[in-house]
Amino acid sequence: MPRSEFHATGAPGAISGDDVAFSTAGGLSASRERLVKQLILANLASSLEVTALADACSLSRSHFSRAFKCSTGLSPREWIQRQRIARAKELIRRSELSLIQIGLECGFCDQAHFCRSFSRSVGVTPLTWRLGARLDPNDSATRNTP
Repeated sequence: MPRSEFHATGAPGAISGDDVAFSTAGGLSASRERLVKQLILANLASSLEVTALADACSLSRSHFSRAFKCSTGLSPREWIQRQRIARAKELIRRSELSLIQIGLECGFCDQAHFCRSFSRSVGVTPLTWRLGARLDPNDSATRNTP
């Protein structure tokens, strides 16, 4: 996603310069955190750049990254990765899309990247996870969810 796409296009719900940039604890304000999370979730299939997210909040990349981590406990990249894996699990569980299609739909550049990331996060490959989900589709509580 281009660096200034969110900020320059006046994304719905964009934050004005009058909004408080940080909460009293050093994190993002509730409205900025909500905006960024909505932007991420709406654009998971895209190449998300932290700089573009920072621009949407009218913050520098470094200030945004620190504030986001303070607010969520995760860096922007880590939070995006967790959302991509969660979305992949949902698609694996509820769709008949191929794993290649699911990986691309979730923003991974290719199947190898998807499989590596999924395996690192979940502990098994997407195919193994899919087979397990089909055997026991109601057993999502015991699965490692980001």
